Amino acid sequence: MQITGIETRVVNAEMRNWVFVRVVTDQPGLVGWGEATLEWKTKSVVGAIEDLAPLLLGRDPRDIEQAVRAMHKQSFWRLGAIGMSAISGIEIALWDILGKSLGVPVWRLLGGKVRDRVRVYTHLGLGDMRAVYETTDAEPLVARAQEVTAMGYRAFKAVFIPYTHYHAPLPDVDKVARMMGALRAAVGPEVEVMVDFHGRPASAAASLAYIEALAPGRPMFVEEPVPPGELAALRAVAERTRVPLATGERLIERTEFHDLLSLRAVDIIQPDICHCGGLLAAKKIAALAETMSVGVAPHNPLGPIAGVAALHFAVSTPNHVIQEEMVGAVPWYGEVVRGPIRLVDGCWQVPDAPGLGVEVDEAACARHPYAPEIIHTRNAVLDDGTIVDW
Repeated sequence: MQITGIETRVVNAEMRNWVFVRVVTDQPGLVGWGEATLEWKTKSVVGAIEDLAPLLLGRDPRDIEQAVRAMHKQSFWRLGAIGMSAISGIEIALWDILGKSLGVPVWRLLGGKVRDRVRVYTHLGLGDMRAVYETTDAEPLVARAQEVTAMGYRAFKAVFIPYTHYHAPLPDVDKVARMMGALRAAVGPEVEVMVDFHGRPASAAASLAYIEALAPGRPMFVEEPVPPGELAALRAVAERTRVPLATGERLIERTEFHDLLSLRAVDIIQPDICHCGGLLAAKKIAALAETMSVGVAPHNPLGPIAGVAALHFAVSTPNHVIQEEMVGAVPWYGEVVRGPIRLVDGCWQVPDAPGLGVEVDEAACARHPYAPEIIHTRNAVLDDGTIVDW
């Protein structure tokens, strides 16, 4: 069996452009699908996939580790987020091919089933970028929480930490406390609430001010309490709070996760399967975390193929805790990709179709062509004009 072509399909889903990867083989009808979505970097990722394709043409798609090594080692330059997303999309497609060729679901090839269902959470606002990132008052926040719990979700994540620099103003801290209190009162103790800091606090002190305000509401975890890579600040936060900490969505290489885990400052890591190198890389990262008693909750606000890849990872990974998802981000979500995801009592069910179990409707994809994404990051400016983390 040989790889004869690697193609991309870009689907504009309003909040972001989904980048689907199609790997073609010399076996009639045998193709694999992956996803390499990277916000505001669509054309760069598509170009990176085109650059990597010649390294794989003629190779056996079932030799997945070897294919990934070829893309890493024979590219010479270190690849960064763009190149690693390209590798990830291709790698996921190779697992789809392997599963289809053997007639088994991908999770079976990743070590087999370790759970009977996968706990998931969504965002308040689902695919509405403004709702996710720009809800700054308690009333609409509570309304969105009631919407998603009515849909069957038993856990959700919200982003209501203000744009911050090195200091957390007291009025902002008090407002965060009120919003968390309103959320917890609205959904009760049985629904898990996560709060994404998005790396907005630029110092441990600013981060801790917000964490202390949230603590009475007992969040499941706070995410990215300081910017990625700020290990000393993260350690300082961890030493002064009992609220669980999570981070890792913007880390790419396994060495970055090794450094993070060696710090012993987080309770949950959040690799993105579509950015960290694919399913096999994510499994290696998870295994490293398991040796340090750390759970895994992969980052995944992306498209439907990314969601299915995350499902297979979760089914087969012992220290998986909960899965981020964005099913229903657009009304036609299920039209472009028909897949095995089923939500029952706040959990995804275990799929049984060969490969990833997805069918891509290319005509439906074509109805939503590439369009420039709205650059919401421009909102991350303080009153005095200082640009801060989004």
